[in-house]
Amino acid sequence: MAFKTEYEFELPRGFEDSSGNIHKKGAMRLATAADEILPMRDPRVQANPQYLMVIILTRVITRLGDLPMIDTKVIEQLFIADLAFLQDLYQRINKDEKPVIPATCPNCEHEFIVPIPAGLKWDD
Repeated sequence: MAFKTEYEFELPRGFEDSSGNIHKKGAMRLATAADEILPMRDPRVQANPQYLMVIILTRVITRLGDLPMIDTKVIEQLFIADLAFLQDLYQRINKDEKPVIPATCPNCEHEFIVPIPAGLKWDD
């Protein structure tokens, strides 16, 4: 069973490009440590800490419609509802994800995911 690292999404409103095309469907990958650390060096983040999420989103959004590239200009031009949606998605897939383990039924060999209860202790 593969570890999921990319999540599909659909923006509530969508990004309108310079030709008037609306881009709503996309994908976001899980963030790495570098995705949160490296933008801290950016002068725009140092001048305005709120800009951090703009840069992080440009790093973790892998696809938005048929745009060839997602840069800070795209994120800056998103409607507030779409920006809030992406920030929430980022938090849910990177911070709030509950730990799970893959499991297989010994009888039918069906593969499934089992959530690990909080505070569970593993024996050595």
